[in-house]
Amino acid sequence: MRTLGGLLGRVLSAVDPSLLDDVEHLRALTIAAYEDDDQQRFEEAEALVESFTPERAEQVARAFTAYFHLVNLAEEQHRIRRLRERDVPGRAETRTDTFAGAITQLTSEVGAEETARRVAALRFHPVLTAHPTEARRPAISGAIRRIAELLAERDDPRLGYAAGLENERRLLEEIDTLWRTSPLRAQKPTPVDEVRTAMNVFDTSLFQVVPRVYRALDDWLLGDEAGKAPAVAKAFVRYGSWIGADRDGNPFVTAKVTRQAAQIASEHVLLGYEHAATRIGRTLTISAEDTPPSAALTDLWARQRALAGFAADELEQRSHTEPHRRALLFVTRRIIATRTRDADLAYESPEELLGELRIIQSSLREGGADRAASGELQHLIWQVETFGFHLADLEVRQHSKVHRQVLEELRSGSPRSELADEVLEVFHTISALQKRFGVDAARRYIVSFTQSAEDLANVYELAKRALGSAEAAPVLDVIPLFETFADLNNSTDILDGLIELEPVKARLAATGRRLEVMLGYSDSSKDVGPVSATLALYDAQSRIAAWAKRNDIELTLFHGRGGALGRGGGPANEAVLAQPPHSVEGRFKLTEQGEVIFAQYGDQTIAARHLEQMASATLLAEAPSNQARNEQASVTYSALATRLDEASRARFFELVKADGFAQWFGRVTPQEEVGLLSLGSRPARRGLSLESLEDLRAIPWVFAWSQARVNLTGWFGLGTALASIGDAELLHKAYNEWPLFGTMIDNVQMSLAKTDERLARRYLALDSREDLAQLVLDEMALTREQVLLTSGHTELLEGRAVLQRAVQLRSPYVDALSLLQLRALREIRATGSADAEDRPHRLMLLAVNGVAAGLQNTG
Repeated sequence: MRTLGGLLGRVLSAVDPSLLDDVEHLRALTIAAYEDDDQQRFEEAEALVESFTPERAEQVARAFTAYFHLVNLAEEQHRIRRLRERDVPGRAETRTDTFAGAITQLTSEVGAEETARRVAALRFHPVLTAHPTEARRPAISGAIRRIAELLAERDDPRLGYAAGLENERRLLEEIDTLWRTSPLRAQKPTPVDEVRTAMNVFDTSLFQVVPRVYRALDDWLLGDEAGKAPAVAKAFVRYGSWIGADRDGNPFVTAKVTRQAAQIASEHVLLGYEHAATRIGRTLTISAEDTPPSAALTDLWARQRALAGFAADELEQRSHTEPHRRALLFVTRRIIATRTRDADLAYESPEELLGELRIIQSSLREGGADRAASGELQHLIWQVETFGFHLADLEVRQHSKVHRQVLEELRSGSPRSELADEVLEVFHTISALQKRFGVDAARRYIVSFTQSAEDLANVYELAKRALGSAEAAPVLDVIPLFETFADLNNSTDILDGLIELEPVKARLAATGRRLEVMLGYSDSSKDVGPVSATLALYDAQSRIAAWAKRNDIELTLFHGRGGALGRGGGPANEAVLAQPPHSVEGRFKLTEQGEVIFAQYGDQTIAARHLEQMASATLLAEAPSNQARNEQASVTYSALATRLDEASRARFFELVKADGFAQWFGRVTPQEEVGLLSLGSRPARRGLSLESLEDLRAIPWVFAWSQARVNLTGWFGLGTALASIGDAELLHKAYNEWPLFGTMIDNVQMSLAKTDERLARRYLALDSREDLAQLVLDEMALTREQVLLTSGHTELLEGRAVLQRAVQLRSPYVDALSLLQLRALREIRATGSADAEDRPHRLMLLAVNGVAAGLQNTG
């Protein structure tokens, strides 16, 4: 951090020495104000910010934002170092968040045979979404990645003196580029832009990381035979995507966009296979004399020759005595043909490609080349098993009321509207994608705000109307999304109706009675507050899991979690272990949203660690000891849960149901201004104006409160709920024994640590409603007091020293940006300006970017 901060200082000084002086002056004041709780220094910092010219205020905001990007990289590099330090013999077995530790513990509880069965059935299913919480421009992200590569190079102990100087020169060049790159997008990204952004993560990280993770599991399972014996680790990861398919409230996602999204993803994955197969094929210089081809490989070559004799002759001439090499290089030709849609050579399905790869692998093994069979070729097989020809299962999502509206129109016999045409065209698109890439490429259809089984039946009727008959309609797995408190409570009644639908009965019969149910964390939290939502989601999962068992259903619960605590965020692997008994059963599916995609998957080492952690937690969630702990706690603390729910919900309603709350919220936070920031393609609200909380999407609701340094969505109502219990000993006991409660308290500590009462007061003073402002501040103070009492800590995050230190280091710098943001907001509110291009709005948006970079979990 010192190195990068110093290099940034040199860049700023070269631009304007007085700029560096102003940045350093503000930095010193906010640090002193934070560390010593010095009100005078805080007011001096505020006065300094007010004294800046508009141009200087923008420059200072950009400087602090650039600093946060560099700090984030320093922390990422430190995490990578720590992961490497831990990678020593015997260490992994002592940690249950590793394959070695999880399998060791599971084996001790259920035996080796049952553990092997569970490992073979393991499934982790992240779903990438384009929710607008990633505030950085792609150009900024690119600069950050290049700096990250230089930091990794700097860590190499073999780096000599001259190479070190060159590394520093290049760091200065890239930091200067980062500083000079405008952090603001000129226009909102389109859904296709969002697809291409996600593809960057696939190209640079995911494609390489997935087989590495499987290899780590395989090595542990095989022991001394690793890398030689046939692989036993299954391809347990499947990726899904809403990007380009989630049309709920996004008029820019059309059927045409969905087709483009699928085509772009397919192009990237097939290019990945092409490059991998070419690389492996060129190195597979194993001669027939030492490793004779099997009869199956000889037959494969004959079939390949029959497909394209000229290409086969060319490969045979170059690799006359290397049958495995030429067969694999011919596979490369067929992969290229699949990508370019050359019908004569293209594979019809991923299974056909896998069949040929396995023939080559088996031939190598029969010829004694076990290591070649189990090496890079196995990695390619794992990749094809994971990604198919479509990379990620494209999941369509639409709001239930849209289906009702279109069906009403169609049943009336009136001329079809544009909306009806578009809704019906989606089913033609799904059908086309299934024909090209296979059924798994696009069979899931999620219904937002599912309130009845009829909402699900409507999708099947629309598909039938679109294609002309039920037989012609695409294969669909219609997934209910329960989002509100009422819908969560009614979930099992709705599911009873779902499995009585004829199309669902047919799918259950075809899939071995598999069913997915999605739970929405965002809107449930906005509906009843974070505490009640957490408890309601747990209760719903318990009831749905019991319902599935009664109905002989293999259930997969799909968790619509966000990055921020108000949207189900926090450490995901800890959340898995706190799930109700029998609700995981070796299968975990969740959304990876916005900024989380880059945080979890942007670096290969961190991505591999994330996948291992999540897989290990998914295995251990159903360990008898973990099940017993969760089950016992849910019984022991059921009365406590009821009291917490009632008290927290009443307090939350006292705030959000107050007259004029929605308008007040819009004035005391940068909610409107966040809507101006070109974060994502989807509108920030459902209506034209913010008349009620229901009009606002959950993402800007969370984002705006975090920008105002209140973080209300992560904690409001908890203080009142805890205080209503009046038994500190009981609460502390629950904190230690009840995983759900303990996780919630720890997450709230992180949320509160990122709040700042002095700044919160200033944001809340942007409007004259002192009653609402005081209510928020009182609850903030009470929650802080009660959380410390419950956890037994004397300060927030006391049990997480590294995180605590990171927050303490960041907070003064975020304070500087918040003061700049407040300056801009006051001017905007005073003038009533709605011009997104004027100086105050520009400063506002620059500060939003900076605060987002500083806080990290913003939306």
